[in-house]
Amino acid sequence: MMVNLFSIFDPSTKFMLSSNWLSVIFFFFFLPIQLWMAPPRIKQIFFFLFKYLFKEFKPLVKKTPFILILSLSIFIFIAINNIMGLLPYVFTPSSHMAFTLPLALSLWLSTFIYAWMNNTNNSLTHLIPQGTPFILMPFMVIIETISSLIRPGTLAIRLAANMIAGHLLMVLLSSSFLISPMSALPLLYLSQGLLSILELAVAFIQAYVFSILLTLYAAESIN
Repeated sequence: MMVNLFSIFDPSTKFMLSSNWLSVIFFFFFLPIQLWMAPPRIKQIFFFLFKYLFKEFKPLVKKTPFILILSLSIFIFIAINNIMGLLPYVFTPSSHMAFTLPLALSLWLSTFIYAWMNNTNNSLTHLIPQGTPFILMPFMVIIETISSLIRPGTLAIRLAANMIAGHLLMVLLSSSFLISPMSALPLLYLSQGLLSILELAVAFIQAYVFSILLTLYAAESIN
């Protein structure tokens, strides 16, 4: 029984390894098979998507385009998890901070450590924007340091909050079917369909935002 509205995001199993979280690793089994065994049209869609994303991300990392392998992989990983959450009886891992925060923290921390170990002068330069008056430099260092440290938190909260908001709207709209008159059902079905299309778009948009911000942070650390 659902105690409150947010109970829809609770795992339904209570073992040490919840079976709900198995949907996270489904990405590693689904995508390789699709690339090799899918019909040509589906392959063309995947290749067109990769080509488009590569064209969008490449100007951000002109000196080190090899890091786009990570960015494109993260995009597909998050997009598939977001889309799977729209299916009935499928757990949505990307709506939990337990999924988004470790992902964002590990990726950001790796670029942060690399920058300070191998590109220290450039990292220090980013703490003081060009043209900053001398008297404001100590304050800018503090502000830029704080903004850099909260990056993984903002990445994680942005992804989880957007997925939670959309799923809550879908649950609220679905629950209204039980108490609505018959005359209102066509409008509710239409609204539910439009909201599902919107959530499908949000699934891709949030994956795109997460991966492009990660690319920007990596480019700032390496270039």
